[in-house]
Amino acid sequence: MLRHEIRPGRAVAGLVMLTLAAGYAADAAGAWNAPWTFFAPVFLGGLWLAATVTWVSYRVRRRRQARKASAEASAPGSTRVS
Repeated sequence: MLRHEIRPGRAVAGLVMLTLAAGYAADAAGAWNAPWTFFAPVFLGGLWLAATVTWVSYRVRRRRQARKASAEASAPGSTRVS
């Protein structure tokens, strides 16, 4: 039994933020001269990807719960979660 739900969207958002932090750190240290236009698409694309992963995991979780509810003998046959 898991202690808590797995949140893959938060993991993706965290990885994107770590990537941005590493990019800013490398730019500040002079190891990499990155234009500011690099960071905006990475940030927005990362947020979009995290939102998409969150939505997909939500849909999978809801479908799994609906399947489990319909498999129980005491559940009515019209139990459907979409």
